[in-house]
Amino acid sequence: MPKSNNAKERLSASLRTPNSLGEDARRDISAELNALLADFFALYVKTKNFHWHMSGPYFRDYHLLLDEQSDQVYATLDPIAERVRKLGGNTIRSVGHITRLQRLLDNDAEFVTPEDMLAELREDNGRVASLMRETHALCDEYHDVATASLLETWIDEAERRVWFLFESGRSA
Repeated sequence: MPKSNNAKERLSASLRTPNSLGEDARRDISAELNALLADFFALYVKTKNFHWHMSGPYFRDYHLLLDEQSDQVYATLDPIAERVRKLGGNTIRSVGHITRLQRLLDNDAEFVTPEDMLAELREDNGRVASLMRETHALCDEYHDVATASLLETWIDEAERRVWFLFESGRSA
């Protein structure tokens, strides 16, 4: 590809990474991954919020559990965004963009009981797993095995978080 000396052309250059999936796959899968990325950001912030505001007799165990889970959710953010870029799409650019795309609800309550924290995070992680399954089905339609493979790992991680939150929140 010839290089341009025109500064305006360089500034408007496409960021689209070439791939063989086609324009429809690029558009549709990137859109779904961006929505998942927004959900993961929302889940990360909520998990950290509950980690910071945990209280009660099981404080230490729950505090450490939520710290571990928030680290796992955070570790997923960059791979999701990089997959969007590998597909040739553009990804989230701001907190406002996250807010417009996220499907998980925020929790700004002044106080949330530890039991309610665990239950809400369990539901949110279950919702994220379900949304990832829907995205996986879309990837299957377009034969995008690379994204589908990543989603399988992230679904398993979300299901593990659900399991730990469920068991931790059970009554004695």
